[in-house]
Amino acid sequence: MFDGRLRPLVDRTTAHGARWLHERGICAQTVTLAALAAGVSGAVAIAASWPLLGLALILANRLGDGLDGAVARIEGPTDRGGYLDIVLDFVIYAAVPLAFAVADPAQNALAAVVLLAAFLVNAVAFLAFAIMAEKRALQSQAQGLKSFYFLAGLAEGFETIVAFCLMCLIPAWFAEIALMFAALCAVSALARMAMAWRALN
Repeated sequence: MFDGRLRPLVDRTTAHGARWLHERGICAQTVTLAALAAGVSGAVAIAASWPLLGLALILANRLGDGLDGAVARIEGPTDRGGYLDIVLDFVIYAAVPLAFAVADPAQNALAAVVLLAAFLVNAVAFLAFAIMAEKRALQSQAQGLKSFYFLAGLAEGFETIVAFCLMCLIPAWFAEIALMFAALCAVSALARMAMAWRALN
């Protein structure tokens, strides 16, 4: 919901760091993989019942996710880089709820499954539209410069990170936060389906 509005701020914030990395020969895909390592380590920390360490590592992952795009814009974006970026984003989005389920299966497993199901439907709703948009040569930069058409929704990257932060800060409330965010993802998916239905008419 807020990703498009926050994009100019993110781009300005990451521009200096991206130039610094580029000048030292660090490519966008290296940053992407480093961010993945941080995010997976964060999920492992959560699974081991160290949610604050997990939060710090997940925030490092999100910083890396912003930096890799900024570096790619300096180098010149590639399809392979765009593909890797979106796939690894969803690796982290899946790993965090799974980590909470591992940390406390009795309390968290059902809510984690519901959230993962909502993530799946929401992701399919916008990725399937991206395929159709490519066929029709539709373009949009409302979410910033992307490798493919991003159909806006209520639950996007910013909202996901806010939810993950809350989960890590108050892990005893994971189930409640996960179910509320799953509901938001479900509404977002339905809204994306409706927008896609109209756009593809």
